[in-house]
Amino acid sequence: MENRTEVTQFILLGLTSVPGLQFPLFIVFTLIYLINVVGNLGMIMLILLDSRLHTPMYFFLSNLSLVDFGYSSAVTPKVMAGLLIGDKVISYNACAAQMFFFVAFATVENYLLASMAYDRYAAVCKPLHYTTSMTTSVCARLAIGSYVCGFLNASFHVGDIFSLFFCKSNTVHHFFCDVPAVLALSCSDKHISEVVLVFMSSFNVSFALLVILISYLFIFITILKMHSAQGHQKALSTCASHLTAVSVFYGTVIFMYLQPSSSHSMDTDKVASVFYSMVIPMLNPLVYSLRNKEVKSAFKKMVEKANLSTGLGF
Repeated sequence: MENRTEVTQFILLGLTSVPGLQFPLFIVFTLIYLINVVGNLGMIMLILLDSRLHTPMYFFLSNLSLVDFGYSSAVTPKVMAGLLIGDKVISYNACAAQMFFFVAFATVENYLLASMAYDRYAAVCKPLHYTTSMTTSVCARLAIGSYVCGFLNASFHVGDIFSLFFCKSNTVHHFFCDVPAVLALSCSDKHISEVVLVFMSSFNVSFALLVILISYLFIFITILKMHSAQGHQKALSTCASHLTAVSVFYGTVIFMYLQPSSSHSMDTDKVASVFYSMVIPMLNPLVYSLRNKEVKSAFKKMVEKANLSTGLGF
């Protein structure tokens, strides 16, 4: 009888086998990861330290930053090690753990973006009831629900995939243990697992997108009814950063996962996955800080306090 324990480790092929590209890519991904860490952890600290940012919108943004840091950190350090020292081996358990945390945090982000869309709907369409509809309790339940859905989804996928037999090749045609890449290695009947993967991914994305689309439909209807240009601009500016994050995130997710494995090109998936697992987590804090006056004001205030405390104030 075939036994899945015959495979005790996997070999990650990585992004490229061209020796001349290894170190330049290491430098690029190191810079991306540093920006990611500084941007996301800095955003969390900024929101925690500035009382003006203790609002539902920034509560969700701090969770989004935590999740971006989480799923990028599940992937990027291993990629950097592979590029720098050629460490492409990952143990069976480490592969399962990497997949679990990546899927969990990515799914949490999916539902957090939907929660943020609902928050924007409440702010723009029902401003007089905003403080009573988006209470601390409501925000906490939406955030906790996002984490519960994410970790349950990850538990199901990892449990399903690593219950299959891996008795043939242990070479993963990817730079991390992504679901389709590892699933492709199984010598078991993968049909049910593939159907379940597509169904659950479709449900998660479709449900969140439905909430986002309905929220923005009501937002745009409300904006069209506004008579002042200032009201138009304020309403649009409060949604612009979120719309940018939504477009980038879901565009990549739909391209990556909502297709059968038979139509996957691993090389194309690698390029999309770089964007999805490394670039998007780096972009989100930049998008929200560059387009947000309150964040820029809070950052300026924090820098001024730091200068004063070190005797560098002017």
